[in-house]
Amino acid sequence: MKILLIEDEPKVAAFIKKGLEEQTYEVDQAYDGLFGIKLSEQNDYDLIILDIILPNMNGLDVCRHIRQQRKTMPILMLTALGTTDDKITGLDAGADDYLTKPFEFKELLARIRALTRRVTDNGSGEKLGIADLELDVSKKTVTRGGKALNLTAREFALLYYLLRNQGRVVSRVDITEQVWETSFDTGSNVIDVYINFLRKKVDKGFETKLIHTLVGMGYVLKIQDGV
Repeated sequence: MKILLIEDEPKVAAFIKKGLEEQTYEVDQAYDGLFGIKLSEQNDYDLIILDIILPNMNGLDVCRHIRQQRKTMPILMLTALGTTDDKITGLDAGADDYLTKPFEFKELLARIRALTRRVTDNGSGEKLGIADLELDVSKKTVTRGGKALNLTAREFALLYYLLRNQGRVVSRVDITEQVWETSFDTGSNVIDVYINFLRKKVDKGFETKLIHTLVGMGYVLKIQDGV
């Protein structure tokens, strides 16, 4: 598995690179945003680890650029900026996950496994759908009403989970454990943010709404007209 690490702090970058290589990952490294973009365009990666504060171009702009070119590329944002607003800004830029420094290396590995597993699992041609929404697991494509929806890797994983559990209410804890596959502050609104991202792409402009919130309980994917 090949990872692109875009991190300008030499000690942090060396620590991450060494640890990942010990886990048999192949790691390319960039110390600034522009070179990181160049590498992302020249090579195929399974995952990008991206710092926010970078020379030449900040990580948010790098993330937006890469996301325009590589719609489903998993991007893990790694930064010292850890407020809820900072996280939402990073997610809104197109990141799939957000890990705040300092962190334990085992948590970084867990985040990497979760992101890459959701992208590579179930490549057997499985297709899931409800109403006029269809998700093709092997092709990593989603359409609604025949129109292609551009989802990030995390949004794709979340929709896949909702489709596998359509008609059943899933809690925020369920989503944390099954989609993120790691622990984080369940008091944060990261799950709600992602549900809103997904709802805008899946339901906006369609009379039949599919993603519904049950206050105090969780979320459910089902057919419900005019909601």
